[in-house]
Amino acid sequence: MREAITELLVRLPATGNTTDLLLQTHDADPARALYAVRSEGRWRDVPAAEFLRQVTSLAKGLVAQGVQPGDTVAVMSRTRYEWTLADVAIWFAGAVTVPIYETSSAHQVAWILEDAQPAVVFVEDQGKADVVLDAAARAGRTGTTTVVHLTGGGVDGTATVASLSASGAAVSDGALETARTSRGLADAASIVYTSGTTGRPKGCVITHGNFALFAVNTLEFLPEFLKQENARTLMFLPLAHVLARAVQVVCFTGGIKLAHSGSAAQLLEDLTTFRPTFLLAVPRIFEKIHATAGRRAAEAGKGRLFAAAERTAVAYSQAVDARGRGGRGPTPVLRASHAVFDRLVYPRLRGVFGGEVTYTVSGASPLSEHLAHFFRGAGILVQEGYGLTESTAPCTVNTVSLTRVGSVGIPMPGMSVRLDDDGEVQVKGAAVFAGYHRNDEATAAAFTADGYFRTGDIGSLDEDGFLTITGRKKDILVTAGGKNVAPGPLEEKLRENVLVSQAVVVGEGRPFIAALISLDRETLGPWAAAYGKPGLTPAEAARDADVLAELQAAVDAANATVSQAEQIRRFTVLDVEFTVESGHLTPTLKLKRAAVVADHEDALGELYGAGR
Repeated sequence: MREAITELLVRLPATGNTTDLLLQTHDADPARALYAVRSEGRWRDVPAAEFLRQVTSLAKGLVAQGVQPGDTVAVMSRTRYEWTLADVAIWFAGAVTVPIYETSSAHQVAWILEDAQPAVVFVEDQGKADVVLDAAARAGRTGTTTVVHLTGGGVDGTATVASLSASGAAVSDGALETARTSRGLADAASIVYTSGTTGRPKGCVITHGNFALFAVNTLEFLPEFLKQENARTLMFLPLAHVLARAVQVVCFTGGIKLAHSGSAAQLLEDLTTFRPTFLLAVPRIFEKIHATAGRRAAEAGKGRLFAAAERTAVAYSQAVDARGRGGRGPTPVLRASHAVFDRLVYPRLRGVFGGEVTYTVSGASPLSEHLAHFFRGAGILVQEGYGLTESTAPCTVNTVSLTRVGSVGIPMPGMSVRLDDDGEVQVKGAAVFAGYHRNDEATAAAFTADGYFRTGDIGSLDEDGFLTITGRKKDILVTAGGKNVAPGPLEEKLRENVLVSQAVVVGEGRPFIAALISLDRETLGPWAAAYGKPGLTPAEAARDADVLAELQAAVDAANATVSQAEQIRRFTVLDVEFTVESGHLTPTLKLKRAAVVADHEDALGELYGAGR
């Protein structure tokens, strides 16, 4: 059984918790700007002293509300400063944060309320308050759940952050300190519910130790961008996702300025005006930026220039990767060509990220090797990592000095990664969760006898400890001929095409592999105009000969990466978008494969005909 281990770089006292990290940052420099808040079109800094004052006031309000150490408090909101404020205040009160995705339905929220039983739920607006109240009625918790509005005024006298904070004036500093210090590293800091793509979501108990040890060790493991002067980042992933909140703890531990962007429409402007130095993103962000850059170049008559710049960026990054494995590295000719494009093309691409980003971390789902090489060659290092809700944050990551594109890196400090005999990735260590909330049976099934968590992912470990994820056990397709096919790599390759928004490779129990493809509606219009077909609708595009030829070329490129038995033999274009709202994507834009297949049985029937 192959295994890779990275020892902890920093240890913490068992009696401490995440709030100690914020207090240490505050005590070192109370005037240090920890956050930036958009106000009237400008960013206003929030110093550590101001943030701590707001946190303690709100925490006292929770104590006055009757929240006791160990109680649960939920938050349902898009990513914004007030989310962070509520999260840290909950910890200061000794309580446990239960994040709820802003897109959750009343049915989904009802299960979380029933399972976690929070006495208080913070909501962003009245719409989410209505969802929570509906959910509380479904869960039989009417009258036992207090709704608190994060922003503005409450409706019909309901509580707000301001009113809750004011109510805490009677709570002494000593009483709050008793609540805050009641929690140790082994105690729960959050209950984070899985996406629930199969069955009811399970609540993962994330401890203070999971968050705190990840934070202090990550700062030492990735110092090149986390410890650089004036380091700052823009958080736009959902804070309901555990990775986003783990990075949030890294930021206030390291004194890194953090701003929030909870609107997709506002994101590009926020990047431009805030100018982060590093970013946490998901593959779909990189795919969209790449597609948009290529489209804009084509519209400006510079399509060939961009294509040449892209080839050079990929080749340059591949040569750098080869040098890291003992190869010769970029040739003089390649270096010269790269230098030319670094003046003519790449700065505009970096400008999309704000102009100062040199490092990004990609997680949640696999990023194609081509895009990883492209962005690194263009001056933006994409450090791909791997983790699950159950591992709090990445349990492996590519570092600045140790990067192998296509892999998800080496174990994080305090983590051990091994492969079972069937190739399943198993992990153990500081970041692994405590177990599933009120579900001992699921917890027991998730761990091996010697304490390793069974991830359900299939991978490989090279001789230097770099992990590569090749598929997910439950996603492996077994054709009627008995061939095992991992759909992920094929789907990643298809999404590189400018017209493809999402692709779902199918073939379980079927005679051959096929694909369901949805079109990217943002790029379809400009692409169609370039082909003399302005106004081409998605429905028309699904039958258009030129569109189908472009997609066939994408399929051919994907097929070139696998054996003949694994190749996509047929595909169909769906006149739909896969979105979070449609139920086909998770809030972090991961595909819900089972939902797509279940909702498109007719399309499968057409693909396979009598072969079904």
